[in-house]
Amino acid sequence: MTPSWRKPFGMLVILLLIAIWVIGVASLSRIVGNWPMLVQLGFYLVTGTVWIWLLPMRRLLAWMETGNWR
Repeated sequence: MTPSWRKPFGMLVILLLIAIWVIGVASLSRIVGNWPMLVQLGFYLVTGTVWIWLLPMRRLLAWMETGNWR
């Protein structure tokens, strides 16, 4: 059985998406850094959850495993 190319390619895409997401969220640090600590915590928890559930990460992981986007 030959290894699937989807997993290494998917991991590279994930690393690229993480870099883009980190730059995007970190660019807000001047604004978010002035908020109270608990509000910051909530912001980062929400943005981390959005990363998994609403952005293409969930579908990308499914595609890596099955070859299907659903």
